[in-house]
Amino acid sequence: MDHETHLWLIRHAPVDGPRGVIHAPDAPADLGDAAAFAALQARLPIEAVAVCSPARRTTETAARLGLTATKDDAFREQDFGEWTGRRHSEIEQELGAEAYRAFWNSPGTNRPPGGESFADQIARARTGLTRLPAGDVVLVVHSGTIRAILAIALDLAPELALRFVIDPLSLTRIDRLSDAWRVVAVNGR
Repeated sequence: MDHETHLWLIRHAPVDGPRGVIHAPDAPADLGDAAAFAALQARLPIEAVAVCSPARRTTETAARLGLTATKDDAFREQDFGEWTGRRHSEIEQELGAEAYRAFWNSPGTNRPPGGESFADQIARARTGLTRLPAGDVVLVVHSGTIRAILAIALDLAPELALRFVIDPLSLTRIDRLSDAWRVVAVNGR
């Protein structure tokens, strides 16, 4: 039992910015939902190791939760390359509807120009997980990162893991056992 890692996966607060945009790492978080933060903070273990992606919205969310989190690049959001900072509608218009839909028909393995696939993100998250200690670990990360960790825990193909809904300020609980995984809860609010 002492080799178990109890992962408390928190998706960052909503981005304080326009909808329909692939936000860059410097996009700020909307920290205004005091009730949601208080409820989430009350559910977290005391004295857990805290880790976050280096994105501004995750570091701001971690700080608002009272966590002193170490930044780890392995847990950053999928890199959308040249699409970062752009609206989905602009990308669709530029590529054409058919090409845009073709990309999203296989989003687990397709790479945006200059970016990475979701499968790449899963591999990166797997590397990050190997560095986490036993015990309680709170990860303040992105929806894609949580889906990537679910893919690892459940041995899912990338496209299947993308089916999970992961809301802002939700809590997903997964335990890494000595020779298996246990999913406790997904997208808890």
